[in-house]
Amino acid sequence: MDEVTLKTPEEIEIMHQNGKILAQIMRELLGMVEPGITTLDIDKKADELVTKHGVKAAFKGFEGYPYGLVACVNEEVVHGMPAKDKVLKDGDVLTLDYGVYANGFYSDMARTIVVGASTPKLDAFLETGKKALLNAIDKAKVGGHLGDIGHAIQSTVEGNGYSVVRAFVGHGVGRELHEEPQVYGVGVPGRGMVLREGLVIAIEVMYMMGSYEVEMLDDGWTAVTADGSISGMFENTVAITRKGPLILTPLPL
Repeated sequence: MDEVTLKTPEEIEIMHQNGKILAQIMRELLGMVEPGITTLDIDKKADELVTKHGVKAAFKGFEGYPYGLVACVNEEVVHGMPAKDKVLKDGDVLTLDYGVYANGFYSDMARTIVVGASTPKLDAFLETGKKALLNAIDKAKVGGHLGDIGHAIQSTVEGNGYSVVRAFVGHGVGRELHEEPQVYGVGVPGRGMVLREGLVIAIEVMYMMGSYEVEMLDDGWTAVTADGSISGMFENTVAITRKGPLILTPLPL
């Protein structure tokens, strides 16, 4: 395993400033979502916003990914590519995953919403994802373990009758978009790496209504649920400080 890179308070402050910009961009992108627009429309708006704020889209060009935005609809789990023929309709479940880069550091976040009118079933699903992320962040404390974070996600999600993705994980964030350690959405309390002051991680709740099995589409990027069930994702970049977890991408859930 590669070395875990701890951040200084000054570096965390840079990432916090980046994260505030990212949160503002995400707020604006979520605000434009309505039936009839395409995921490519949202990606184009994101391009405008990063230019306006003087930051760069973190994902564009990363390992060859051609867009700034990741946009997943319904059964798409991760790495869904924006497209002009992906027209959003009432009741779709949309995940927007976005990151920015500025002043030498990355920040990363994701949110899932219902397009147009929702249902009690979808509301309950999304509330579980939000609660799982908050419970996981609460475990991101000096002296805790990575397993505490994974267990918080797993117990919240599975306790409400859903499943947690195994094929993809959260990760460290900093001068690289993906750093060590890997942050799993499942775990055992008290197990795994000890959490230290200065560690910055992207905590990702990736979960689905049905089975956790996934399949890859022919585009080589998009992963979908194997059983066609709805998937969701909630993610924040979080710094572990002596005062407790600090959310660097501050957008209310």
